[in-house]
Amino acid sequence: MFVFVTIIFVFVAYTISIKFVYYRYSQVWPHLRNKISTPLNTVGNASFCPTRERSSALLRNSEEDEPRVTAGETRALLVTAHPDDECMFFAPTVLKLVESQATVYLLCLSTGNYSNQGLQRKRELLDSCAVLGIPSDHVTIIDDKELPDDPAVQWSTALISSLTLKHIRNYSISVVLTFDGSGVSGHANHIAIYVALRHLASAGRLPEGCQILSLHSISLLRKYVSVLELPVSWLLPSDFCCIIGWEEYKHAKKAMLCHRSQLLWFRQLYILFSRYMLVNTFQAITVETKNVKIY
Repeated sequence: MFVFVTIIFVFVAYTISIKFVYYRYSQVWPHLRNKISTPLNTVGNASFCPTRERSSALLRNSEEDEPRVTAGETRALLVTAHPDDECMFFAPTVLKLVESQATVYLLCLSTGNYSNQGLQRKRELLDSCAVLGIPSDHVTIIDDKELPDDPAVQWSTALISSLTLKHIRNYSISVVLTFDGSGVSGHANHIAIYVALRHLASAGRLPEGCQILSLHSISLLRKYVSVLELPVSWLLPSDFCCIIGWEEYKHAKKAMLCHRSQLLWFRQLYILFSRYMLVNTFQAITVETKNVKIY
């Protein structure tokens, strides 16, 4: 009897703690969003297409007017390695940013052609982005022989840096979101992006006001306990956090289901149990600024 009462007590207490986290998060979200808002910067050429230089990719289909940037606007660039990364790992962030009227761009650095399904996976990515709220003309898919979908191939740091920096400058990006040094799943392509963006930050090459956030990799146990992990993420320190509820989770699940070519049995379990379907926490990468001496 005592054990039963204890279990009930723990369950109720944990449920209350989860509800409390959602309540507190709704209060602090405006402050978190302001942390990644855009200073009024000079906007470059909005129709920039890196594929004109390096590869054939799906990008903006027409010449458009330059984006109009206002002070306090959030302009986010999500840099991923493969189609499905955007919803498998970053869905809570994308959904929260889109909901708050932020402008979100996606730079996917490969077509996911490891199993010769590149064309299909491009279409699936665009379908997924439509569900998440990223317009198709904000999506860039790189198809370059130096960036194959292959964990055995070392991706070019210089190429990743160049592509990302051009996007940051031409779309007046205020925050870049990507993987951390463990790549969440340990995939070498994920880690290569982190290495390249850390290089950009440490070299002082980022425009003033732009920051880079890396998605926390967590232990296997925390990764697959779904919403039960929420209080842990809330208590541990992070520089930015995105949490979604049941309605947004349904959108994240729908986006995952767009990647039909990847829906193996373990992906179905991932949708049900992964913490990344509900919460993202980020660590800021230190950005060095160039010190200009005036004589």
